[in-house]
Amino acid sequence: MDRPLLLLDVDGVLNPYGTSQPPAGYAEHHLFPGEDPVRVNPTHGAWISEASAVLDIAWATSWNDEANQLLAPLLRITPLPVITMPPAPFHPSDKIPIIAAYAQQRPAAWIDDLHTPQAHIWAAARSSPTLLITADPTIGLTRSSIDHVMAWAKALQRPLANS
Repeated sequence: MDRPLLLLDVDGVLNPYGTSQPPAGYAEHHLFPGEDPVRVNPTHGAWISEASAVLDIAWATSWNDEANQLLAPLLRITPLPVITMPPAPFHPSDKIPIIAAYAQQRPAAWIDDLHTPQAHIWAAARSSPTLLITADPTIGLTRSSIDHVMAWAKALQRPLANS
């Protein structure tokens, strides 16, 4: 079995929004002139690096290549593969066929703040193990979400170790 994928959104996951002040541990960065600052928690970079020991991680965000150009340096992570999304704005369900094509038959975990009913239907219909973790966009990525996805990936890989 191929290593599981972790498909990672940015806005609402690594960049929480919807509150006047950033959550604890986040710093605001003015990356896009005329837009709200981007909130980044540098601890997330360590979590992503840790998760990369058991998962192949890719950006699944409207940031596209800007995730590597602007966010990866702030997180102190190496660039990740980019699942190219349509130009923003687009409906969150528009990600599904693009993610499905990228994931193919690989086990996939997807962390996003906007999993639509169509995303849940897609996940349930897949023949490969699929995990959707929906982040609270006012809080962003949590340690428990990373721990959950890593435990899920390790559990998938255990049968390989016993064969």
